[in-house]
Formats: sequence, C-alpha cells, structure tokens
Amino acid sequence: GADIVVACPGRLEDLMKQGFVTLDAVEVTVLDEADHMADLGFLPGVTRIMAATPTTGQRLLFSATLDNGVDKLVKRFLNNPVRHAVDEASSPVAAMTHHVFEVADVETKRVLVEKLASGTGRRILFMRTKHQAKKLAKQLTAAGIPSVDLHGNLSQPARDRNLKAFSDGTAKVLVATDVAARGVHVDGIELVVHVDPPAEHKAYLHRSGRTARAGSEGDVVTLVLPEQRKDTRDLLRKAAIKAQPRPVAVDSAEVAALVGEVAAYVKPVAVAPAQPQRRQGTGAGAGGGSGRRRGGRGGKSRGDAARGDGARQGAAVRGGSGGGRSGNAARGGAGGSATVYSTSTGGSSSGSAARFSERSSARRPARSR
Repeated sequence: GADIVVACPGRLEDLMKQGFVTLDAVEVTVLDEADHMADLGFLPGVTRIMAATPTTGQRLLFSATLDNGVDKLVKRFLNNPVRHAVDEASSPVAAMTHHVFEVADVETKRVLVEKLASGTGRRILFMRTKHQAKKLAKQLTAAGIPSVDLHGNLSQPARDRNLKAFSDGTAKVLVATDVAARGVHVDGIELVVHVDPPAEHKAYLHRSGRTARAGSEGDVVTLVLPEQRKDTRDLLRKAAIKAQPRPVAVDSAEVAALVGEVAAYVKPVAVAPAQPQRRQGTGAGAGGGSGRRRGGRGGKSRGDAARGDGARQGAAVRGGSGGGRSGNAARGGAGGSATVYSTSTGGSSSGSAARFSERSSARRPARSR
C-alpha cells in the first residue's frame, strides 16, 4: 500500500466504496482548507471519510475560520485539540493598503482597468466569471499589456503554462477568478484589483492576500459601479476593512500613484491560422468509375480519376462553403484508398465534407464495366 495519500473528498470516497482504499490503518489525517470544503458542500463526505479513520490517530485541521460546520468537525473528531492561530480570519495585513474607487459607468471602468494594469510590476485582476477573465486577458494583451488568465476551465498544463509566464515576467498581469485566491503564491505582486467585487467577505480577504505577503507591501483596489456601492460597503464592514470610497477618473492622482512607471507597449503576437485537417477517404474500389460528391452548401466538385492496374479510382471533396474546392486523386491498385484534404472557408467545419464523402462511398457501390 501507499504511505501517503493525497486526495479530494469525492474521489477518495468513491475509491473507498469500490474497495480500492481502506483507511483503518491511517495514523495521521490532515484536512486542509476545511472552511472552503464547507463552502463547497463537501462536509458530509469529509465526515464519512474522517469516521473511517482510527480514533487513536492524530488529526490536524487547517481552516481560515471555524464557521459553516467546521466547528462540528472539531468537536467530533479532535480529542483535546491544541489551537494554533496565526491571525484572526478578518484581520487585515498591516502592510496592505486598501482603496475603494467609485466609477461612473462601465466604459469608465474598462479604461480604468487597462490603466491600472499598465504598470511594470506584477498585478492580479480578479473577475467573477471564467468567461470575463478570459475575455479581459485577451483585451489587455491586444492593448499591448501581456496578460494570462487563470480559472477553472483551463486544463492543468494550461494553468501551469500561464502561471509560469506570470512568474517569470513574460506576462505582468494575471486575470483570475477565485480559483487563484487560495493556494497560489507568486513573489512580488504589488497590486490586486477587484475588477468585480467578490460575493462575500472571506473571498475578499483571500483575494487580497495575494499581495503584501511575507512582510512585503502591497495595494488592493476595489472598483465599484453605482449599483454595487451598498453591497461593497457591507462586504468591507464584514471584512473589517476601513477604506474611504472615492470617485476617480483615469487621470486621477490616486490612480497614477498606483500605476507607477508605465510598462513599454508589447506588440501582440499574431496567432497562426489553423492547419487544414487531413483525413483518409476510401476509394471506389476495384473497377470503379470516377466519383462525384456533393458537400458543404455551395455546389459540386469533381475528383480527378487515376488509372492503375485496370481500375479507376477517384475522390472529390467540397470543402467549406461558397464554392471552394479541394480534390485529390490517388493512383493505386484495385480497392486502394485516396487521401483527402479538406479546407474550410466562411466558417464551415473542415471535416464535414470528408465525412460526407466517405458516407457517400458506402452508399454508392462501384459499378463494373
């Protein structure tokens, strides 16, 4: 068996039910991010997993707070626990300066975000949704500010690639959802911007905690539209953050002070167009005549017939829409195959014509001459 198992609750419980994992010999159990587990609704599963471990083992629980049912885990599974507290959950960092900027409308906010992102230091911009995070990263990059996104829709290789670009300075801006608010540490983040204010105060503290780490200083900016003022005021009160809201414009002195030195414009790199897909099409078979196929929406295209060993074989494909042609003839023996290249114009799928050609070949058997 394994000496150490690192798992998320759902997968571990599934393996336990299948009999692949047993926890009756576990000596040390560590539950990390217990409060976040509670927020995501994982506590019932965590409770069942903890109950499957020996009562004599050591149990350690790491949590920012003891609410949302986390205190129930403490009372049930920890015997005579010793509590170690680094700081209160709502305690702001002394070296962290909080700013609340009120903006008049969405367009003013858009321009202000681009301005705040234009400095030379590393900065994280937080958004509510994955789509908005991806969109903003593209917009900033197109404006000459190299940016990467981080959210739940990315694969692990894509996350690693984007975090590496942010860490090594290839990209100075990370646009993220709350997935980056916990567990992501990059040195030297001088500014955190809540482009979209979070839904609750703990998320605000976790987001803001990406800056002013390990004794360094940092600034946190929250951008507030008129309809968000009341909710933001309640949010900051619960987080015990005292920051006086102030209306700002792009050219305000407060904004210029946070931006600092403006980074040089970086020309966006053009993305290479997608290569045509290569598909294998089946010829008409022995003794077959030249073929004609219809695909896409624009009309017909004919394949060139190739004669070999007494057999003729052809393949023609209509690619995309609007009359574009892509044909290929293959020379070979009876029953050989033809390679088909299908390209797309006007947004049509590049593979549809090739698939249609193959199905047509199956429906129309070759006629002997």
